[in-house]
Amino acid sequence: MINTILPKPFLFLLLILICAETRAVPVPPAAVAYTADIIIYGGTSAAVTAAVRAAKDGKQVIIVSPDRHLGGLSSGGLGFTDTGNKEVIGGLSREFYHRVYMHYQQQDAWMWQKKEEYGNKGQGTPAMDGKERTMWIFEPHVAEQIMEDFIKENKITVYRKEWLNRKNGVVMKKGRILSIRTMSGKIYTGKMFIDATYEGDLMAAARVSYHIGREASAVYGEEWNGIQTGVFQHGHHFKKEVDPYKIPGNPASGLLADISAEKPGINGSGDNKLQAYCFRMCLTNHPDNRIAFPKPDGYDPLNYELLARVFQSGWNELFDKFDDIPNRKTDTNNHGPFSTDYIGMNYDYPEASYAQRKKMIKAHEDYQKGLYYFMITDPRVPANLQNRLKTWGLSKDEFKDNGNWPHQLYIREARRMVSDYVMTENEVLGKKEVPKPIGMGSYSLDSHNTQRYVTDKGFVQNEGDIGVKAPVPYSIGYGAIVPKKSECKNLLVPVCLSSSHIAYGSARMEPVFMILGESAAAAAVLAIDDQVAVQDVSYEKLEQVLLKENQKLRFGK
Repeated sequence: MINTILPKPFLFLLLILICAETRAVPVPPAAVAYTADIIIYGGTSAAVTAAVRAAKDGKQVIIVSPDRHLGGLSSGGLGFTDTGNKEVIGGLSREFYHRVYMHYQQQDAWMWQKKEEYGNKGQGTPAMDGKERTMWIFEPHVAEQIMEDFIKENKITVYRKEWLNRKNGVVMKKGRILSIRTMSGKIYTGKMFIDATYEGDLMAAARVSYHIGREASAVYGEEWNGIQTGVFQHGHHFKKEVDPYKIPGNPASGLLADISAEKPGINGSGDNKLQAYCFRMCLTNHPDNRIAFPKPDGYDPLNYELLARVFQSGWNELFDKFDDIPNRKTDTNNHGPFSTDYIGMNYDYPEASYAQRKKMIKAHEDYQKGLYYFMITDPRVPANLQNRLKTWGLSKDEFKDNGNWPHQLYIREARRMVSDYVMTENEVLGKKEVPKPIGMGSYSLDSHNTQRYVTDKGFVQNEGDIGVKAPVPYSIGYGAIVPKKSECKNLLVPVCLSSSHIAYGSARMEPVFMILGESAAAAAVLAIDDQVAVQDVSYEKLEQVLLKENQKLRFGK
């Protein structure tokens, strides 16, 4: 050890430097804490209806939303509502569609089109139902305004752009969530928590059991779960033989973009793959409200070579899913073998970090922008289709703070809770009774394509597209939105509910999410009042509350 004696002037200078360095060390600010009876994480339509029900029932409620815009897909481009049987849509969900109706009764709601010129076509139902005073088809900004009206009228506190700290932001004690912390450092403490996200992030951070991907059909005794090669129920497949290779007929040249080299798997077996995501695009052909399709970042026409070959095969169904919404706009969804669905590019999304998800969302945006830019510029697109498409573009008066691009990617499926009760296709198809119903669904078993591969004959094909009608509307049981009691006693999950992949394909519709959000909040209120775990809520009391609020629980009753 060497001892060094410094001269006094140097010692004085050293002390000054040490003090200055100490003062420069940032002191973390005290965490900002908020408290309410019920904390709702998410900005979806389910989050809004849950908050409204809790507030109407006299509880303090806070929405902690990772999103700036409320309403999820309902305000994010999905205006051509997947209603199924609208008779089973009740409660605040039906109130939302009533408010849509009332909006379009106003003359000034029709800026780009006369009301009488609108075709009034919905999914198996008129868009406007004068007798029931509901409207099922709407523009994105109208839906968002209704969501904001719900919030304002009920004096609900919302903290936006607050992202859950998924690593260690959930504090639990004896099977109950005490608080959640967001990435900004804010802490939210409550008696009850509701995960109303599409991803199930709060559920996962609370270590509740969940599943990602498709179960084998044998797991729950189902027919339509698992891998389903050769099953084409929506027409979103390659109806003619299309070569998958960069140089046609030459496997050594490599595959075209986004075709998997892996075998699709054995029918009925499970995998970790997800049905495709996309943005629901709000397009318009009104020249005064139209913005030309932009060229995306990193555009490469080779990424759409497969689409060129689809057109060359004679495919001409380009405009089949330009579904009309008011004011000469569309809700444009995927259609055909190569479409806005970015097949196979979302498998890692549920577990991805926020930064990784952001990159994946941007990749989906660039893919879809590139798709439309390709179709209006490439000479291999049939001239009649290309010329017609050039009359369309993004809507100038929608998504104005996001470059007129939807702010919500369609997360058709991510995590799904695994609870003591798992909803399966057998309930959807009426083969099994549903205990303790809290709402209803009626849409088909609906899964989009999950993978794109090369067949044994050497041609490209899609897999995973399923569409099987439910014979009658079905009930959804309370057990599907509560975790196992051994895992968490004060959390409800109305969006990433406990369901098999294929049953979720029916339940994952926006009206159902609103229904389940409201029912989850009603159960949370009872759990607080009776001081019980969510699993022990009196169903008799819950049923009375839901029926009083005009929820539909059983078909025909």
